Amino acid sequence: MRPTPELNRRDLMRRAAAVGLAVTPAAAFLSSCATPAEKRQKVSRSAPSGKNPFGVNGSAPLEVVVFDGGLGVRYVEDAAAQYRRTFPKAKVKNTATQDIQALMQPRFMGGNPPDLLDNTGAKSLPTATLAGKGQLTDLRTLLDAPSYDDPSKTVGETLIHGVAEKGRYGGDEVWALNYAYTAFGVWYSKSTLEKHGWEYPQTWDAMLALCAEAKKKGIAGWTYAGKYPYYLQWTLYPLIAKIGGADVLRSIDNLEPNAWKHDAVKQAFEAYYELVAKGYILRGTAALDHIQSQTAWTGGKALFVPNGPWVENEAKATTPPGFRMTVAPTSGLDSSDRLPFGTIWAQAGEAYTVPKDARNPEGGMEMLRIMLSRKSARNFARLVSSLTTVRGALDGMDLPPGLASAAAMVDAAGTAIVSPRTDWYQDLNRETIAGLIGEMMAGRLRPAETIQKIQKASDATAADDSITHYKHP
Repeated sequence: MRPTPELNRRDLMRRAAAVGLAVTPAAAFLSSCATPAEKRQKVSRSAPSGKNPFGVNGSAPLEVVVFDGGLGVRYVEDAAAQYRRTFPKAKVKNTATQDIQALMQPRFMGGNPPDLLDNTGAKSLPTATLAGKGQLTDLRTLLDAPSYDDPSKTVGETLIHGVAEKGRYGGDEVWALNYAYTAFGVWYSKSTLEKHGWEYPQTWDAMLALCAEAKKKGIAGWTYAGKYPYYLQWTLYPLIAKIGGADVLRSIDNLEPNAWKHDAVKQAFEAYYELVAKGYILRGTAALDHIQSQTAWTGGKALFVPNGPWVENEAKATTPPGFRMTVAPTSGLDSSDRLPFGTIWAQAGEAYTVPKDARNPEGGMEMLRIMLSRKSARNFARLVSSLTTVRGALDGMDLPPGLASAAAMVDAAGTAIVSPRTDWYQDLNRETIAGLIGEMMAGRLRPAETIQKIQKASDATAADDSITHYKHP
């Protein structure tokens, strides 16, 4: 496999972060989007009714923009077909993109955003800042509306706990509704481990020992999306919580002084760095994107890859028969851990928003109400092998192996679930911090230096009065 050479915005951000430069790529957009050049006139509404609680104009066009990532767009297209059946005179336009920022930045600035936006992916816009700038619609109206399947229940009552909270940014308003329920973990082939008589390791010493055995057989221990190193955070942060407790991550979220200097952070970073120092990372991983790293993994070049449950769908074309894709929690450090081995990072994801300046915001909310029906949620799970935020939607379904293992992992975790708010400061977390972790895992920074740079960036964000700051209650 030969990755395509590329020097993109993310690479520039990571390099800038590594040498301590402050970069704020969204700053110009975020200041401009608060005063769009010209707003389009909104479509007229119809009278609200039981079957049309938002008063959707049945002849008005609807535009939906969807992030075309690991979940694809078919599930949205299927829901759009139901929208057309309900409103046969409406023209529905679905646009798929992998670069939300490039497509949406000029449209928010111009006051002509779509009616429903899946603001997700490596190149998404900062939802927290959009909300703070008054660019989004408060979705409590949707949560209080009758659900699509059962009018006696509200939409909010059909969703799992925490969905509304994830869409809040310092107030009661709900600015985003996350559609997928994502349980992050370390993915592996159960067949491969069984073939060699190996078991998934529950401690870091056992992880290192297994990687050593794999190396003898010409198999790397780990690979990951080197071009998008925030994938590493999904398994590294739960290790921090296991070692030092969930309050360490809360302190990090709150931008508290010296939060990154906690001993649990140091131990977790040093543990991950051992994978680098001992040669257990697949050669060339730092240059791979998510597809290339997953292809190397399904091709048997590495045992483990940190990822979310969409990987089963995203890597379907390269997954050999009998692979038995499985996910497990990050291995703990040792018996002194504060939290159990089963602790995972799980949260609602795939953030759908209704822009404030949309022409047809009622249609956008109705489309999302349809997507949150039991039928749409089950279709979503079937198509993309992902858990859903619709309560009980997967009951009785025959799940593929990866999704079944993700569901079992969530069940086994119980209350041992952490959900770091990396969305509060998206550039800090996804660009600067992830970039620095990527530099460490590429062997270009040592753990102590990495932590020092991350703490400096966190302190700078905390001191920046132009940024809206958030705190856990």
